[in-house]
Amino acid sequence: MSRFRRVSLTIIIIEIFLIALFDVIYIRNVKSEDNYYRVEVERLVRLLENDEGLRAEPEVIDLTGFNTLTKVSFFNSDEICNSAYVVENVGGTEYRIEYEVSEDQTAFIILNIGMLAMMLITISVLFYVGTKVIHPFNKMSDMTVELAKGNLTTPLQEEKNRFFGRFIWGMDLLRENLEDTRSKNLEYQKEKKTLLLSLSHDIKTPLSAIKLYAKALSEGIYDTEEERADAINGILVKTDEIRNYVDEIHNISREEFMEFDVKVGEHYISEVLKGIEVYYSDKLSVLHTEFEIEDYMDCILKCDIDRLIEAIQNLMENAIKYGDGKKIQISFDDEEGCKLITVSNTGCSLEKSELASIFDSFYRGSNTDNISGNGLGLFIVKQLMQKMDGDVFVKTCEDIFEVTLVVRKA
Repeated sequence: MSRFRRVSLTIIIIEIFLIALFDVIYIRNVKSEDNYYRVEVERLVRLLENDEGLRAEPEVIDLTGFNTLTKVSFFNSDEICNSAYVVENVGGTEYRIEYEVSEDQTAFIILNIGMLAMMLITISVLFYVGTKVIHPFNKMSDMTVELAKGNLTTPLQEEKNRFFGRFIWGMDLLRENLEDTRSKNLEYQKEKKTLLLSLSHDIKTPLSAIKLYAKALSEGIYDTEEERADAINGILVKTDEIRNYVDEIHNISREEFMEFDVKVGEHYISEVLKGIEVYYSDKLSVLHTEFEIEDYMDCILKCDIDRLIEAIQNLMENAIKYGDGKKIQISFDDEEGCKLITVSNTGCSLEKSELASIFDSFYRGSNTDNISGNGLGLFIVKQLMQKMDGDVFVKTCEDIFEVTLVVRKA
């Protein structure tokens, strides 16, 4: 969009320059025509020099052959003359030669009105193209980038645009479908993990019984020593094998199932908060929720800017979902070379005993009744912050819920 603005400004400047150039050329031509009376005055002077009769009676001179001269008479300094004139000395006598210069500016005005109208048409066309074509196209470009990054929470606002209206609607529908697919996939992962944990738990119960039987057999159930020894050793071996297998399943079920590509660089905190402020100011104003971003001193952070924005977005979405809708605030603090970014919301009903588990995958607190979700928002935030060599922690104070991101300064 900025490039289009520069191009538009260049076109307008060129048009202004051309208008000024045409005006200068026109004015110079008009001035040259206005000076034509001097040529005719010289002709008249030569005519008087060659004809003594005309010098004696200058009033009878026929001026029909002159375009600008209107009257010739003897010059009298006491006589008042309201016309433009020049005084010429011919044969020792001074003559007043009156002339008239055309001051019709109609052509000049029409020319300028026409050029200004063309410039206004150009500005209107550029404005229309910018608002109806370039701006929606940039929004679509941003959407594709966000989709590629996996950011599916920000909706694309609908527009009644004859060029891209349906396409924008389709892009937003695609975003919703991708978000729904991701939610279903996460739900599948949750079910898979639950199944593995349940399986490991169910297998451990008979293992305990097998061990008890093994101990009983070792106490003399079998008649011969050899049989008892073989049974005991066989059961113990199988018991250890199954237990190892169950432990392996349990370990696999605890492995993280989401991969996070994080590329740490150096970015100003203002870059991170710019998009957050614009989007959530509009969104929360519609929800009639007070939204405040405290004043902060800009500094450079060591982070992946897209991932840090994603983390803050997750915290904002949680605050919208689980708060009471009265107020959401982003505040800042500094501590040992780190910037602390805190997202807080009113209306916290979470028990303090639940805070220890709040960053676990698929964990949902007691305040999530009748609220859709998969219990991964804060888990994702935790993983992202750790990969950026930072951290995240939560605390509650009366009915205020606060989540603080710890980001290292560059």
